[in-house]
Amino acid sequence: MISSNDGASGPVFHWGGAAVWQTSRFRIDLAQPRVMGIVNVTPDSFSDGGAHASTGTALRHCEQLLKEGADILDIGGESTRPGSPAVPLDEELARVLPVVREAVRLNVPLSIDTYKPEVMRAVLDLGADIVNDIWALRQPGAREAVAAHPSCGICLMHMHRDPQTMQAVPMNGDVIPEVLSFLQAQVQLLHALKVDPSRITLDPGVGFGKTVAQNFALLARQRELLAGGFPLLLGWSRKSSIGAVTGIEAAGERIVPSVAAAVLAVDRGAAVVRVHDVRDTVAAIAVWRAMREQEPLQQQTKEQSKQP
Repeated sequence: MISSNDGASGPVFHWGGAAVWQTSRFRIDLAQPRVMGIVNVTPDSFSDGGAHASTGTALRHCEQLLKEGADILDIGGESTRPGSPAVPLDEELARVLPVVREAVRLNVPLSIDTYKPEVMRAVLDLGADIVNDIWALRQPGAREAVAAHPSCGICLMHMHRDPQTMQAVPMNGDVIPEVLSFLQAQVQLLHALKVDPSRITLDPGVGFGKTVAQNFALLARQRELLAGGFPLLLGWSRKSSIGAVTGIEAAGERIVPSVAAAVLAVDRGAAVVRVHDVRDTVAAIAVWRAMREQEPLQQQTKEQSKQP
């Protein structure tokens, strides 16, 4: 259930397969996995660049994703694909603000994919609910921007280097301890600003400065990242590592393996999956959920059969 903050009794946080993600307007129940639908308001995204670049097409896409079952919308005005150039502040604001101004009326949790503190402040002032930052609030003024909005949700992501160089010089060695250590350090910086833990989720940053093998190590050992004590948000949708292991070159044709990766992430404890293909992901998670609901019954039947 996603409930309004009106009349809320205060933040709730506990991670053990269940949590509440506190955001500006909503308390998002994470007892069941949530699907975040991607809305790229960019001309150059790696998967759907230009498809939703105008305010009108972006809003129609928002409405379509909600019809398909999205729980959260994630709006971004700057591509972060490997090698992508930085977008000037004024241009990002011009892309994002008109969409946010209208999308807040859809009455669903609204996430903004940005690392610029000026954009964070502007969208939060318009009523956006979540800041989803690939830089994990490391840009000057970013932590202060979210701390100034005492209820907004925050997603901290691990990224090696920056979008221009991350895949040219990817990480070395075992990524799990390094990713976990980095994210824990960023959480501590927010703790020092008295940011409530219920506002925070963590993203290990699939594809952001990691090799194909390292990305799949993050998936295989994803449960180890739960040791950070926070819900996980995973973004596998249509990424190049999926293309590398399937041989599917066109990003838009990686729907089936992307859905498979999302379900595997959910099965390994992801609280939120960020996807392009909402309808198919929602349907696949419904199958996973139906299977999981039977597991306690099967265990109960097994235990009863052992009784004399």
